[in-house]
Amino acid sequence: MAYDQHGRAIDYLRISVTDRCNLRCLYCMPEEGVAWKPHAAILTLEEIENFVRIAASEGFKRIRLTGGEPLVRLGIVDLIRSITSMPNIESVAMTTNGILLPKMAQELKDAGLSRVNISLDTLDAEQYAHITRRGNIDDVFKGIDAALEVGFKPVKVNAVVVRSLNQDLLAYARLSVDRPLHVRFIEYMPVGGACGADGLGWSAADTIPNEELFALVSEQARAAGLGELIALGGGEKPEGWGPARYYHFENALGTVGFINALSRHFCEECNRLRMTAEGALRPCLFSDTEFDVGAALRNKDEEAVRAVLREALDSKPDEHHDKIGTERLMSQIGG
Repeated sequence: MAYDQHGRAIDYLRISVTDRCNLRCLYCMPEEGVAWKPHAAILTLEEIENFVRIAASEGFKRIRLTGGEPLVRLGIVDLIRSITSMPNIESVAMTTNGILLPKMAQELKDAGLSRVNISLDTLDAEQYAHITRRGNIDDVFKGIDAALEVGFKPVKVNAVVVRSLNQDLLAYARLSVDRPLHVRFIEYMPVGGACGADGLGWSAADTIPNEELFALVSEQARAAGLGELIALGGGEKPEGWGPARYYHFENALGTVGFINALSRHFCEECNRLRMTAEGALRPCLFSDTEFDVGAALRNKDEEAVRAVLREALDSKPDEHHDKIGTERLMSQIGG
């Protein structure tokens, strides 16, 4: 097991396989996109595989592949197949916008991918087109259906809640009732700067704190006849490695979770490192501190890779200390 300087067990790696995406979400990047890293700067699949193999020998057991949009990376299925076959790797998951899942879900499952988190920040077709600037929400619904059909378990739906977007919280809650979908409401976080004239740069006014959000969802659910949200114990929660607090409605097939990085931060339980697509290790999402492991991977210097990995572990802060803003946008860090 790997430990950081604060005694936390760190066994979870979030690896961005690309900085490219097939959407242009308002709070993630400007409409014209961001300056993509040149192809030669992005880690090859072999370099990612080597990093995971080394990290696994250091105690990392759980891998999540992110982007950008990971399913636009050529060779992603082969990468998953390689990682899942490695000793000490217990599970590989993915965060995706779901658009390409109808075509790829079965081969991803066959390659060993265990579960997916699907990002969906509104259930309204017009609002989805506005937020993503180019997406069709029907494609995401088809992706959710495909994920359930091939047997990913659990299938989670992630919604970043932004006050000014006025999302339909009750509609999300209903998703958890009739199908085994695990809806997670995520506080809007201060990552990146302004996203262009028509984008959403983070502001505290747009973040709905946990207690307020829980009260809003509960009130609307009661009024609609769904009943009370019932807290789940440890053994009842959907499988995963994140910090969500989970609830369910009586007899519901899924759950409703709340992830509160700001109002009730979970830094004392943090169990992860992040790696960007070009090989920068980030000990904390809210910090701009990075450690270049990409150079060591390109030089095939295993001991140097281990040294950078340990340096990143030893540099994990005790908490984010309410830091506002990062130099990189979320698509450049890895979702």
